Amino acid sequence: MNSETHAVCLTVPAEPEYIDLVRLTLYGISSKLGFSYEEIEDMKVAVAEACNNAVVHAYEPGRPGKMNVRFERLNDGLRITVKDEGPSFDYEAKAQRAESLHEKTLHEINVGGLGIYLMQALMDDVEVRTGAGTEVTLTKRLIRSEEMV
Repeated sequence: MNSETHAVCLTVPAEPEYIDLVRLTLYGISSKLGFSYEEIEDMKVAVAEACNNAVVHAYEPGRPGKMNVRFERLNDGLRITVKDEGPSFDYEAKAQRAESLHEKTLHEINVGGLGIYLMQALMDDVEVRTGAGTEVTLTKRLIRSEEMV
């Protein structure tokens, strides 16, 4: 399957009020593909977190930026990519901190830094590329029940 013919791309300002537009687009696409309500809600949380990271961390306050969001239908699911053009960060250090939350209580966890952990918990695959901006790729596999086939 040619993924280019099965992709929807949005370019929106990196501002909080546009995250709902991304979530609505995700809902429309994922419900058409047959994802369950719970899977769609999980994806909406993960995608909102990726978008929120771009809104909060990618651009300096008062300097407009944008987010490019790509929804790509796969043979077995959906891939969502959120990309910004802001300065990069040390993903490995953040990911290691997220993994180390497993043994901690809620009182020991800082509010910031839960985003990567949350995305990893809700999605089947999470990739983060840094360099010229940050690109977060979230993949959710579609599990069809026998009665749907």
